[in-house]
Amino acid sequence: MDTNDASFVPRTVGVEEEYLLVNPRNGRPLAVAESMLVAGQSTALEGAGDGGVCPYGTSLEREAKQEQIEAVSPPCTTLDEVARALITGRRIADESARSVGARAVALGTSVIPVSSRVAHVARYDAMLRQYGLTMTEQLTCGFHVHVGIQGEDEGVAVLDRIRPWLAILLALSSNSPMWMGQDSAYSSYRYQAWGRWPSAGCYEIFGSPDNYRRSIAAMVATGALLDEGMIYFDARLCNHYPTIEIRVADVCMEVDDAVAIAALIRALVETASQEWRAGIAPQPIPVSQLRLAMWSASRYSVDDQLVHPILARQCAARVAVDALLTHVKPALVHNGDYIRTENIIDRIFASGTGAHRQRRMLWQTGNARFVVMDAIERTHLAEAAVLA
Repeated sequence: MDTNDASFVPRTVGVEEEYLLVNPRNGRPLAVAESMLVAGQSTALEGAGDGGVCPYGTSLEREAKQEQIEAVSPPCTTLDEVARALITGRRIADESARSVGARAVALGTSVIPVSSRVAHVARYDAMLRQYGLTMTEQLTCGFHVHVGIQGEDEGVAVLDRIRPWLAILLALSSNSPMWMGQDSAYSSYRYQAWGRWPSAGCYEIFGSPDNYRRSIAAMVATGALLDEGMIYFDARLCNHYPTIEIRVADVCMEVDDAVAIAALIRALVETASQEWRAGIAPQPIPVSQLRLAMWSASRYSVDDQLVHPILARQCAARVAVDALLTHVKPALVHNGDYIRTENIIDRIFASGTGAHRQRRMLWQTGNARFVVMDAIERTHLAEAAVLA
């Protein structure tokens, strides 16, 4: 990578955050998404607001359950733009939620037990019939990052080469320790719950766009999936835009954490593309081993031993994260993202992820409601700082 190339333009990054919609008095999820969208009518709202590379605006979109909503950003090129897009998404989601008596909060799972409701969409009704309790209990919020690519050849080459590193992103983003009102013992129980879908999780090396498409067609042909939209790999090609979509992370409680995850993902994509162009083959790590690495990240976050992404052996979480940082450092530096990303990661190791904060609040107060109230405050803390 030529770090002196003045013509270099960083890849675009788009971010999608899913939020829980909760009662501001007791923290219990509320089925108000339909009411929010009806009240808002037009969901497209202003994004960057400066006429720059985020011209299309941030929008709110329906999710599978009425207790959640998703904010989708326009493409961005700098971390400042990503941060503004995240703050904007959280603001418009919360303003819309407030209009129907709720709040929007960045939690990967509900802290309080809830019987959630499926959104009024024929496809979701079909999923309920097909998947039963998996769909009934599905109420998780993730963080999806889209990075621009130059075509399917590059996209599949990137998918093949980022596989060993995705578990580290899950560890750094963990924000879902609770399930059905209980501490799950996991840092990201969202990932465990999401893994119940038949196509979710780790994927094999594809080798070419043709093999990628054949693999997906074969999966859909089994009848176990309703359609191609149910390909829930940890990372996949986007069908609608020239991007690769990395879907492994929990929604982050803090905006800064999400910014760092987006920076690392963009750098991973750039690094993988450079490896492909240089003729470096992907690491031939089997899915069975990747699953163990993902389980460790889901269970322990940055607290304990993780699986080293290259050596495939237990190591301290900091060692695994530093291996990722070293791997993508040239791309982070070239994008102008390294110092900011490193500082946020240092802060995560010092004070923890959203999962750590949820547990601390529960231990300190003994009251799940206070966990949700604190999470609402942290969700919108960056917005408050900007407005101040």
